[in-house]
Amino acid sequence: MFFKKIAQKDHLELALSGPWTVVQLADVKSDLEQLSLKSYKSVTINADALTVLDTAGAFELKQFIERLETLKLSVSLINLHEKQQSIYHLIEKVKLEEELPPPRGSTFINIIVRLGEGTVNAYQQMLLLLSFIGQVCVTLVQVLLKPKRLRFTSIIRHIDEAGINAIPIVALMAFLTSVVLAYQGATQLQQFGAEIYTVNLVAISILREMGVLLTAIMVAGRSGSAFAAEIGVMQVNEEIDAMRTLGLNPFEILVIPRVLALVIALPLLTFIADMAGLFGAAILSILLLDITLAQFLVRTHEAVSLWTFGVGMLKAPFFAFIIATIGCLKGMQVTGSAEKVGEMTTSAVVQAIFVVILADAIFSIIFSKMGI
Repeated sequence: MFFKKIAQKDHLELALSGPWTVVQLADVKSDLEQLSLKSYKSVTINADALTVLDTAGAFELKQFIERLETLKLSVSLINLHEKQQSIYHLIEKVKLEEELPPPRGSTFINIIVRLGEGTVNAYQQMLLLLSFIGQVCVTLVQVLLKPKRLRFTSIIRHIDEAGINAIPIVALMAFLTSVVLAYQGATQLQQFGAEIYTVNLVAISILREMGVLLTAIMVAGRSGSAFAAEIGVMQVNEEIDAMRTLGLNPFEILVIPRVLALVIALPLLTFIADMAGLFGAAILSILLLDITLAQFLVRTHEAVSLWTFGVGMLKAPFFAFIIATIGCLKGMQVTGSAEKVGEMTTSAVVQAIFVVILADAIFSIIFSKMGI
């Protein structure tokens, strides 16, 4: 027995004895279950003779006291030694935290709290991104000063995956977008007898903005997520730690080839998207507006200047650098499990698209101020 019964009319004293640990837990539980408590109104648990108490024993003691309280008995626990008392209070605290519902504030306060947390998180992410960009730039300069350190095989592989394999979807997206844009523009301009200006509308929109922006968004969802997932899996498998142990620079091996590959591939994809967009606009103009191909080409030549095409192409390398950097950063941030890989992959796509659109707005303001 792990306790001694001392009965006094309607009062019962239980003198605990021996060790109450995980080893004896089954026997302790069996003895307590056999204890009859029907004729008592109060119970005193005396732990003076209790030699050892671990967390398992303290949890069983806590459950026993709760069972007594559900029977409407008055319960008191006395003479717990200092160390045993701290263990019991720890179990009591954990139990209390599990049972307490989360604090509920007003809806307005919760919104303010979440807004504040989001602002702080966005600020921290911005600082982290700037730090990562700085590290990428330093490593890039070091590698370009010593071209033998460039991993051309890796760069070509990523150009193939991020660029060449993306040509069909990028061209189809640009083609359909220009068709929709030309159709909607022609429908509106026909009301004023100015449907010929549909060519101007589509050509300038595709070459200056839509071609590069939609291509960048597509590449962010396709290649940015792939970069984050690939590097994230390597983080989970501790391959990057192994690289550092061998004295290799993960930035030089993993980040720089991806950045250079995307900086090369995205302008080429943008050019293909521009041509596919103009082709779609030409087909719709011929079918819907009765404009010949020669008229379309002449009108496009009159509407489009070299800078109209150059502005879109100039943005492409910057967008590529942003997408590749964010994708690699999110991959490097993966810790723990495969679940984190999915979380960081999603975050890479969302952040890359947001920063690309923000950068496009900044470019628009700059070019407008420059009169381009």
